[in-house]
Amino acid sequence: MSRFQTVLRAIVLTIGALAFLFPFYYMIIGSLQTEPNPTPAGAFPDPSNLTLDNYTQINERIDLLQGLVNSGIFTGGVILGTIVFGVLAGYALAVLQWRGRGVTFALALLVQVVPFQLLMIPLYVMIARDFGLADNYLGMILPFAINSTAVIIFRQYFLQVPKELFDAARIDGANEFRVLTRIALPLVRPALLTVVLLTFIGPWNEFLWPFLITKEAALQPLAVSLANYISNVAATASNPFGAVLAGAVVLAVPAVVLFIVFQRYFTSTNIGSGVKG
Repeated sequence: MSRFQTVLRAIVLTIGALAFLFPFYYMIIGSLQTEPNPTPAGAFPDPSNLTLDNYTQINERIDLLQGLVNSGIFTGGVILGTIVFGVLAGYALAVLQWRGRGVTFALALLVQVVPFQLLMIPLYVMIARDFGLADNYLGMILPFAINSTAVIIFRQYFLQVPKELFDAARIDGANEFRVLTRIALPLVRPALLTVVLLTFIGPWNEFLWPFLITKEAALQPLAVSLANYISNVAATASNPFGAVLAGAVVLAVPAVVLFIVFQRYFTSTNIGSGVKG
């Protein structure tokens, strides 16, 4: 590309990045303002109007730290279940030969078109009434522990691994579990990171299911606590707008940090390098 094209591309990408980041910037600035300023000038406030009082006020009404811990437990349990079951199911669908494999994969694809809201009522009856897991971390986690999207992602990655690697390991006496953990998993690390990030966003921001299954405030994830705060007590705050934005910042920061830390690992790997041509 010419120098002009390079400069033009940099300008366009910079403008796009600024437009994308501006709402996040405005959320942070709004959470720090003592007096709300809904005008465009509010995006560039007077430093004397900036304070942490909004964070203090919302923390007095809802325990932000406990909400973060609850969200972390909920999200961590979902990620663990997604990784374990996704890897095992993806490996079985991609590598192992067994009757009904094609039908099972078709069902996994079919699940993608079924909205979770359609299953919510029977899931609630089963988990809350039959299993007695209302107001329980396990009750929050179970409906999300198996993710068909993760199964499909792992299957596609395992299909790209040369079969010769598996055959060589089996000839050396390795069982299927050892082949999976020692041969297949190290070669599909990008899939693991992709699934972790994609899975994290869902349960971390999930509101409806934790709201239905938990009534005790001490067990509710931060997203539910913030919704209850907005509905019930936000109007009593000196700056309701700033307090709500402060809670949104607390909820958003872990997701942003996670992406910043792991985004550099999103590089493709040459999974065929283990086989000589």
